[in-house]
Amino acid sequence: MSDAARSHRYAFDVRPLAPSFGAEILGVDLAQPVDEPLFADLYRAFLDYQLLLFRDQALPHAAQVGFARRFGEVQIHVMNQYLNAEFPELYTLSNVGPDGRPAGKHPDKGTMYWHTDNSWSKVTGQATMLFVEVAPAKGGGTEWADMYAAYELLDEAVKRQLAGMRAVHDLNFSRTRRHGEDPMTEEQRRQKPPVDHPIVRTHPETGRKCLYLGDHASHILGLALDEGRAMVEELNARIVSPEVVYSHRWRRRDFVVWDNRCLLHRALPYDTASETRVIRRCTVLGQIPV
Repeated sequence: MSDAARSHRYAFDVRPLAPSFGAEILGVDLAQPVDEPLFADLYRAFLDYQLLLFRDQALPHAAQVGFARRFGEVQIHVMNQYLNAEFPELYTLSNVGPDGRPAGKHPDKGTMYWHTDNSWSKVTGQATMLFVEVAPAKGGGTEWADMYAAYELLDEAVKRQLAGMRAVHDLNFSRTRRHGEDPMTEEQRRQKPPVDHPIVRTHPETGRKCLYLGDHASHILGLALDEGRAMVEELNARIVSPEVVYSHRWRRRDFVVWDNRCLLHRALPYDTASETRVIRRCTVLGQIPV
């Protein structure tokens, strides 16, 4: 985070989570109304720290959606089989079967690979919000990687090479190879055709440069398909070095908000046959990357 973030006096206490990004927010109850001055300070912290953690929140479905709407338009995900019937803005990740017990099946294997939400749309994700209803006793955490720091760690020759390059992001591509037993329907594929975005994007609010790739990226415009695939895979592995990663172990009633424009994330594995993990997610739509 910047020196300005470290010196700013927020309306709440802030506890940094990792050297370059992430903060636990103390003393804020999001089940209560959030007035404009408090929201403005929370949004500043969101831009300053990129990831905000709120512990021990009693957050009903309506309150989560209402808070997300303060950020902007909330996505209705194309994978409608995961959506909440009453609140379609909420996407449920659960391994609980019809009998109320762990079913032994991961709800979305694609989440276990580094990605950024909604990069497969022309208008990409701004913020994602996760609320933990049930956390596994072992495993099942989430990691985030700082793409500001990843860009800054590149040498100048690589920065020049990537400037102006665009990657194709395709939900059907990532869904098929990561979750082959539950492919997209023809209608879902029609709604979300492949799109291309700059590999190096400028954050629309901070003005900082960051990398924009992840597992939804299939290849690079202007390169042969095999060459572009290989370059995407090499970059995806390179940009999530340990020094830019924060690993989080979930607790029940954790609520996390992060900036999709400058962070990648992935879910960590857990024993889906013996452990229960229930998380509800919503994503706020952002901008067309530039």
